[in-house]
Amino acid sequence: MQGVVSPTVTGGSFLARPGRPAVVTATLTELTGPTRGVVELPVRLMWSADRTFDLGDPDDLLWMYENVLRETTRAADLRQLVNGHLLRQVWCLLNLPRGVREAWERRHRVLRHEGGGPAIQAGDLALPAA
Repeated sequence: MQGVVSPTVTGGSFLARPGRPAVVTATLTELTGPTRGVVELPVRLMWSADRTFDLGDPDDLLWMYENVLRETTRAADLRQLVNGHLLRQVWCLLNLPRGVREAWERRHRVLRHEGGGPAIQAGDLALPAA
């Protein structure tokens, strides 16, 4: 299954950054990435020397998801690295470019409503035990 590039009203794409369309999967259930442990991102998604993230640390989880959602050009990266359940849980905490947020929320309307509740902090997340 290919990633979906969500079109705008004018027929263009939502952009992760200039010249790079945001990549969105067709469903959240296909996002079967890890929920615990340490993940190392490939260089194409994170150029820093330290590309490892402990998913048990809420700040690491947010930082990893932000990088993957912003930098990927492949739906396969999303399926492998992002977990749909965790994405819904942290969606309102993610610092994403407007184009990425709009593309995901247009395709997955449930994400739009995830931020409508009371504000939560990264430390309030109930992440799976490592």
